[in-house]
Amino acid sequence: MKIVAETYKGAVYPWEIDIMGHMNVRFYMSKYDDATLQLFGMLGLTVAYFKEQERGMAAVQQNLTYGREVLAGDLVEIRSEIAETGARKIRFIHRMYETSSGEEVASSDITGVHIDRVRRRSTPFPEHILAKAQEMMG
Repeated sequence: MKIVAETYKGAVYPWEIDIMGHMNVRFYMSKYDDATLQLFGMLGLTVAYFKEQERGMAAVQQNLTYGREVLAGDLVEIRSEIAETGARKIRFIHRMYETSSGEEVASSDITGVHIDRVRRRSTPFPEHILAKAQEMMG
């Protein structure tokens, strides 16, 4: 069974609103970034792992979909799932919901590549991280 994990819960603040009256794109990205850190932590891709192993992740593609506006005061949560894994890459989807209605308001489909920070090149995931990602896929 595919695991869908809650990776972010928060609110839309007045300073996140743009001149159109809804949350600005950069703040969607900030919330998705927070969700990514939580999801990576579940996989073992932690700050400690990145430092100790001199590894990192690089986003190579991101597709955003906006379903409806979110406004100041809206409460939102992000649920994330692993969509695809490979030896060196992972694709995951963040879905943002407005919590009072449960309506999906936006999503972000991201592909990231595991990198060796010394060689500045892609490198295979360790087996335990790849196994955890595959387990979350179901």
